[in-house]
Parts: sequence; structure tokens; C-alpha cells
Amino acid sequence: MKIINLRDYYPFYKQNQFIEVTDEVAALFCESERREAAYQLRTYRHKAYYSLDCDDGIECEAVFVSLSPWELYERKVTAQELRAALSSLPEIQARRVYAHCALGISKAQLARAEGVSEKVVRTSIDRALRNMEKRLKNFF
Repeated sequence: MKIINLRDYYPFYKQNQFIEVTDEVAALFCESERREAAYQLRTYRHKAYYSLDCDDGIECEAVFVSLSPWELYERKVTAQELRAALSSLPEIQARRVYAHCALGISKAQLARAEGVSEKVVRTSIDRALRNMEKRLKNFF
């Protein structure tokens, strides 16, 4: 059994209040103090004085970097060229590339959905990407 001062653990105690607790309870209080000190040290070292988990928009301000007009224009033109390169492909290849690259559907899932072998889908996507690469090399 150990004697602890409740004033050390609870801020609303204004005077010393000593009580006797079991060793397990004293160990829990000690562990709690260590964890709190470690948290405070991590907060100080990483300058993390606010939580990004809160829903007040601070996380957007912390990570959002406004783009320049040139960067916005460049993104728009690049997206247009990608769409043009994709639309220049045959319909089946375009559908497969879009499903695999944009929607994240695996080649095996595409093959099952279309009722063909995975090798056919893989070859089709590879050829389509090579054709798109040739077209985009001329642009960039």
C-alpha cells in the first residue's frame, strides 16, 4: 500500500489530501503521469499545438497551398490533352484504360466483367498507354 496526495493528481483540490491506495492504483497514477509528460514532450518537439482531427477547417488551411494562375492553366490544358488522348483510342481500349487507371479496377476484375482472359485486358491496356504516350509526347 502506498500513500498518495490527491492534490498532485486532481487540480480542484486546494489542500493536501493524503490517502492510502493499493500498489496497482499507485502504478496506474504513475503511468498516467508518464504518458501525459510524453504527450506534452511530443507536442512541444513537433510543434503540434492543435489537432488536425477537429472539424473547424484548420486542417485545410494547414495543407492547402493556393495555385498560381499559370499552374491552374497548366493543369487545365494537361487534363484536356489527357482527355483528347483517351478519346483518340478505340472504344474498348479507352474504356479499359479509364476503368483501370481512373476508377482503380484491377485487370483481373475487368477481365471477369468482360468475359475475356486477363492477358487480353493487360495487352489492350499496355497498347493503349503506349498510343497515349506517343500522342502526348508530341504535345509536351
